Amino acid sequence: MTDQPIDALTEEQAASEAADLRPQILKWGQQYYDADAPVVEDDVYDRVYARLVALETVFPAIITPDSPTQRVGGSTRGDLPKVTHEIPMLSLGDVFSIAELKEFDERLRSNVEDDFDYNCELKIDGLAISLRYENGKFVQGSTRGNGQIGEDITANLKTIKSIPQTLSRPLTIDVRGECYMPKAAFLALNERREAAGQAPFANPRNAAAGSLRQLDTQVTADRQLATFMYNIADYEPLTTRTQSGLLDELAELGFTTNATYQVAHNMADVAAYIDQYQGKRGDLPYGIDGIVIKANSLPLQRSIGATVKVPRWAIAYKFPPEEVETVVRDIEWTVGRTGIVTPTAVMDPVALAGSTVARASLHNPDYLEAKDIRLGDTVLLHKAGDIIPEISQYVVAKRSADAQPYPVPTHCPSCGAELVHLDEEVALRCINPRCPAQLAEGMNHFASRNAMNIAGLGPQIVSQLFDRKLVDDVASLYRLTTDQLLTLDKFGEKSAQNLLTAIDNSRNNSLERLLFGLGIRHVGAKAARSIAAEFGDIDHLMAADSESISAIDTVGGIIADSVVTYFASDQVQQLIADLREVGVNLTFTGDIPATDSEGQFAGQRVVLTGKLQELTRPEATEWLERHGATVTGSVSKKTDLLIAGEAAGSKLTKAQSLNVPVWNEAQLQAAMDETK
Repeated sequence: MTDQPIDALTEEQAASEAADLRPQILKWGQQYYDADAPVVEDDVYDRVYARLVALETVFPAIITPDSPTQRVGGSTRGDLPKVTHEIPMLSLGDVFSIAELKEFDERLRSNVEDDFDYNCELKIDGLAISLRYENGKFVQGSTRGNGQIGEDITANLKTIKSIPQTLSRPLTIDVRGECYMPKAAFLALNERREAAGQAPFANPRNAAAGSLRQLDTQVTADRQLATFMYNIADYEPLTTRTQSGLLDELAELGFTTNATYQVAHNMADVAAYIDQYQGKRGDLPYGIDGIVIKANSLPLQRSIGATVKVPRWAIAYKFPPEEVETVVRDIEWTVGRTGIVTPTAVMDPVALAGSTVARASLHNPDYLEAKDIRLGDTVLLHKAGDIIPEISQYVVAKRSADAQPYPVPTHCPSCGAELVHLDEEVALRCINPRCPAQLAEGMNHFASRNAMNIAGLGPQIVSQLFDRKLVDDVASLYRLTTDQLLTLDKFGEKSAQNLLTAIDNSRNNSLERLLFGLGIRHVGAKAARSIAAEFGDIDHLMAADSESISAIDTVGGIIADSVVTYFASDQVQQLIADLREVGVNLTFTGDIPATDSEGQFAGQRVVLTGKLQELTRPEATEWLERHGATVTGSVSKKTDLLIAGEAAGSKLTKAQSLNVPVWNEAQLQAAMDETK
């Protein structure tokens, strides 16, 4: 893209520049809309897109049918059902200055005889959705897609609490709005993803889009999405005839609307609203990237109409990005509680969006390489989604000629063990069970109820044990003495003896508890039991290959590879030797559930959902498995039975859509009583 004024170009020059811009914009758009993984900042995309729009406006003869200016939003996923929008879902035109906003106002008023007001609304940074109601019942939800055809995401939308299943009046309407991820949910999601070795989402908008377009509704449900509804395909079924009134009436029907809207009588009112929320955006619990200005009269909106891409009666004012320059002084590598090693840029402190920032996560080695951040670089820093400090790019002109790419470590910065990539993770991971950075969290898990079940050994005591250097791994727990425990805060003879008794009792646990307690990646309590029952003792398991482990029913290749990688570590092998030395049982002593080969659950796949009143979920699972069932976590065409407790959600909906038989808890209890 050049900076040459467009009015100084010839048509041939404009056509040439436009031809260069289109493939780049299309590629960026695909990464943003379809893959939910943007590679450039929003303002970069907006600036280049605006240049293409300007070129085609001045030289309309150069417009091509495949130009991104002729498209709305993104494409659709091939594995999601399609929905045709009878009334298209359009994008909004963008402006980036008050001067451009005034031009929009003058252009609109020149085509309208009577005076009119605007309605100002926050531009929520999320994914556009459409909700279809028939006689007041929610029947279908979809994405915008390309404006004409979207994706059917009804099942996922039904997991979102702010979307009413039934309206307060039996209307047949199509309501449009935005699905977004609150800032707190976004932060929590990225923490979970990084702890799991997955790439974090770039911003809340892409996190929301990735969550909505999941094929597993449980994933969507877990991500705490929310909605603001702000439009309707056809306003005739409603009583209101203004945009501001529409928001109020939608709220009365049961939708969540954003109450920050304001009717503006002139551009001075609009500018004041922009100033107000540009200053408040960092304090909002959700992300916004601008202000939407709409003609307030709904009949006026209809009479003004739209182009093939955008309505003529509305415009989006995009906030300028708040970026500051700073210098990277160091890159620190830290080990998280799950062993993931994360790089963090340490920078000269700068004021940014209401706080002082001196550190920014670089997430993982792939991210660091893609950004190409080097020591001494001057970088541009902003807050992604108004939340997370993020380096957008280094300043090329200020890079030192002798700056070298930063080397990715091969060994753990905490313990020196060799780092590994598990599965296809983007993260580096330390799997040394004696790594100091992981030991405390690892010991808390080891002592937990579903693992070694050491009563009385909680996080505060574990912290004291490490602070006083009384333990250095889980095996050293079994060498603790009464005198050592008496040095801990608030410990007397009785409490010391109780803890030693609990530790001693745990030596006799069956192997599956130890396997789960070791915290092997992907190995939960159920997989640990299956593996322990299959191999019988730790020695046979450590000698097993991935193929023989993955052959176990319900244990797949990912778990098998993780187990093999774990036990291949020299440090792990030494830990097992130490556990053997202190007398911890290393064999499977549990009961192998007898399978009722002739009973009604033999060979059946069963799913539990909702809250059970008389049974705990583990009790129900254990009984079902003992009577031949395979209990799984998700509903599919292969599911034979769903047992639904109270507040059953998306799994019940999916089971009903697949005609899977559904029992309540009373029916399960009856089956259990009959078996007795």
